[in-house]
Amino acid sequence: MRMVSGNLWDYLEQCPVVITTGGQLNRRGHCSMPRGCAAQARQRFPHLPAQLGALIRQHGNHVFVLDHQIIAFPIENGPMEPPDLGILKRSTRELVELTDQHQWPQVVLPRPGCGSGGLEWPVVRSILERSLDSRFLIVDSQNPADTGETP
Repeated sequence: MRMVSGNLWDYLEQCPVVITTGGQLNRRGHCSMPRGCAAQARQRFPHLPAQLGALIRQHGNHVFVLDHQIIAFPIENGPMEPPDLGILKRSTRELVELTDQHQWPQVVLPRPGCGSGGLEWPVVRSILERSLDSRFLIVDSQNPADTGETP
Protein backbone atom coordinates (compact mmCIF):
# COMPACT_ATOMS: atom_id res chain seq x y z
CA MET A 1 0.00 0.00 0.00
CA ARG A 2 1.10 3.50 -0.68
CA MET A 3 0.36 6.68 1.23
CA VAL A 4 -0.61 9.81 -0.69
CA SER A 5 -1.71 13.27 0.40
CA GLY A 6 -4.81 14.74 -1.10
CA ASN A 7 -8.56 14.46 -1.31
CA LEU A 8 -10.31 11.10 -1.63
CA TRP A 9 -12.84 12.57 -4.06
CA ASP A 10 -10.14 13.70 -6.49
CA TYR A 11 -9.95 10.03 -7.54
CA LEU A 12 -13.67 9.65 -8.27
CA GLU A 13 -14.29 8.20 -11.75
CA GLN A 14 -10.54 7.48 -12.12
CA CYS A 15 -10.49 4.33 -9.97
CA PRO A 16 -12.63 2.70 -7.29
CA VAL A 17 -13.00 4.92 -4.22
CA VAL A 18 -13.54 3.29 -0.82
CA ILE A 19 -15.84 4.81 1.80
CA THR A 20 -16.09 3.47 5.33
CA THR A 21 -19.56 2.33 6.31
CA GLY A 22 -21.56 0.54 8.98
CA GLY A 23 -24.35 -1.98 8.82
CA GLN A 24 -27.17 -0.07 10.50
CA LEU A 25 -30.33 0.52 8.47
CA ASN A 26 -32.99 3.12 9.14
CA ARG A 27 -36.77 2.57 9.05
CA ARG A 28 -36.82 2.90 5.26
CA GLY A 29 -34.13 0.25 4.93
CA HIS A 30 -31.44 2.73 3.92
CA CYS A 31 -27.92 2.44 5.29
CA SER A 32 -27.07 5.05 7.88
CA MET A 33 -24.21 7.09 6.48
CA PRO A 34 -24.02 9.82 9.12
CA ARG A 35 -20.44 11.06 9.06
CA GLY A 36 -17.04 11.09 7.43
CA CYS A 37 -16.52 9.99 3.85
CA ALA A 38 -19.82 8.03 3.92
CA ALA A 39 -21.73 11.26 4.61
CA GLN A 40 -19.78 12.97 1.84
CA ALA A 41 -20.75 10.15 -0.56
CA ARG A 42 -24.40 10.40 0.54
CA GLN A 43 -24.37 14.14 -0.18
CA ARG A 44 -22.86 13.61 -3.64
CA PHE A 45 -25.06 10.64 -4.52
CA PRO A 46 -28.33 10.65 -2.54
CA HIS A 47 -29.37 7.22 -3.85
CA LEU A 48 -26.40 5.40 -2.26
CA PRO A 49 -28.00 4.81 1.18
CA ALA A 50 -30.92 2.97 -0.46
CA GLN A 51 -28.60 0.98 -2.74
CA LEU A 52 -26.30 -0.02 0.12
CA GLY A 53 -29.24 -0.74 2.42
CA ALA A 54 -30.67 -3.21 -0.09
CA LEU A 55 -27.32 -5.00 -0.37
CA ILE A 56 -26.92 -5.18 3.41
CA ARG A 57 -30.45 -6.57 3.82
CA GLN A 58 -29.75 -9.23 1.20
CA HIS A 59 -26.12 -10.18 1.98
CA GLY A 60 -25.16 -8.70 5.37
CA ASN A 61 -22.59 -6.08 6.32
CA HIS A 62 -19.86 -6.71 3.74
CA VAL A 63 -17.77 -4.92 1.12
CA PHE A 64 -19.85 -3.96 -1.92
CA VAL A 65 -19.33 -2.10 -5.19
CA LEU A 66 -21.84 0.72 -5.49
CA ASP A 67 -22.59 3.09 -8.34
CA HIS A 68 -19.76 5.33 -9.55
CA GLN A 69 -17.24 2.64 -8.49
CA ILE A 70 -17.68 3.58 -4.86
CA ILE A 71 -16.76 0.71 -2.55
CA ALA A 72 -18.62 0.33 0.75
CA PHE A 73 -16.07 -0.84 3.33
CA PRO A 74 -17.67 -1.74 6.68
CA ILE A 75 -15.75 -0.91 9.83
CA GLU A 76 -18.62 -1.03 12.34
CA ASN A 77 -22.09 -2.40 12.88
CA GLY A 78 -23.61 1.02 13.54
CA PRO A 79 -22.67 4.65 14.18
CA MET A 80 -23.23 4.38 17.93
CA GLU A 81 -20.62 1.62 18.24
CA PRO A 82 -16.87 2.06 17.90
CA PRO A 83 -15.18 0.62 14.82
CA ASP A 84 -14.51 -3.10 15.21
CA LEU A 85 -11.03 -4.38 14.33
CA GLY A 86 -12.52 -7.78 13.40
CA ILE A 87 -14.84 -6.11 10.88
CA LEU A 88 -11.91 -4.03 9.61
CA LYS A 89 -9.83 -7.19 9.04
CA ARG A 90 -12.70 -8.96 7.24
CA SER A 91 -13.41 -5.91 5.08
CA THR A 92 -9.72 -5.67 4.15
CA ARG A 93 -9.72 -9.31 2.98
CA GLU A 94 -12.95 -8.77 1.04
CA LEU A 95 -11.55 -5.62 -0.60
CA VAL A 96 -8.47 -7.49 -1.81
CA GLU A 97 -10.66 -10.32 -3.17
CA LEU A 98 -12.88 -7.82 -4.99
CA THR A 99 -9.87 -5.98 -6.39
CA ASP A 100 -8.41 -9.27 -7.67
CA GLN A 101 -11.77 -10.29 -9.16
CA HIS A 102 -12.24 -7.01 -11.03
CA GLN A 103 -8.51 -6.69 -11.82
CA TRP A 104 -8.45 -3.07 -10.71
CA PRO A 105 -4.96 -1.60 -11.07
CA GLN A 106 -5.62 0.99 -8.36
CA VAL A 107 -8.04 1.45 -5.45
CA VAL A 108 -8.04 4.47 -3.17
CA LEU A 109 -9.22 4.57 0.43
CA PRO A 110 -9.10 6.81 3.49
CA ARG A 111 -7.48 5.79 6.76
CA PRO A 112 -10.43 3.58 7.85
CA GLY A 113 -11.82 4.29 11.28
CA CYS A 114 -9.20 6.92 12.10
CA GLY A 115 -11.40 9.99 11.80
CA SER A 116 -14.62 10.18 13.78
CA GLY A 117 -14.26 6.44 14.48
CA GLY A 118 -11.39 7.18 16.84
CA LEU A 119 -9.00 4.36 15.89
CA GLU A 120 -5.29 5.03 16.06
CA TRP A 121 -3.59 5.07 12.65
CA PRO A 122 -0.60 2.90 13.69
CA VAL A 123 -2.99 0.09 14.74
CA VAL A 124 -5.05 0.35 11.54
CA ARG A 125 -1.94 0.64 9.39
CA SER A 126 -0.51 -2.60 10.81
CA ILE A 127 -3.73 -4.42 9.85
CA LEU A 128 -3.85 -2.96 6.35
CA GLU A 129 -0.16 -3.58 5.62
CA ARG A 130 -0.65 -7.33 6.04
CA SER A 131 -3.00 -7.48 3.03
CA LEU A 132 -2.84 -4.36 0.87
CA ASP A 133 -0.24 -4.24 -1.88
CA SER A 134 0.91 -1.36 -4.10
CA ARG A 135 -2.47 -1.21 -5.90
CA PHE A 136 -3.96 0.42 -2.82
CA LEU A 137 -3.52 4.12 -2.15
CA ILE A 138 -4.27 5.42 1.33
CA VAL A 139 -5.26 9.07 1.04
CA ASP A 140 -4.27 11.23 3.96
CA SER A 141 -5.82 14.65 3.64
CA GLN A 142 -4.22 15.85 6.84
CA ASN A 143 -1.52 18.35 7.49
CA PRO A 144 0.58 17.81 10.64
CA ALA A 145 -1.41 20.52 12.45
CA ASP A 146 -4.78 18.91 11.66
CA THR A 147 -6.91 17.06 14.17
CA GLY A 148 -6.77 13.56 12.67
CA GLU A 149 -10.15 13.54 10.91
CA THR A 150 -10.22 11.52 7.69
CA PRO A 151 -11.74 12.90 4.51
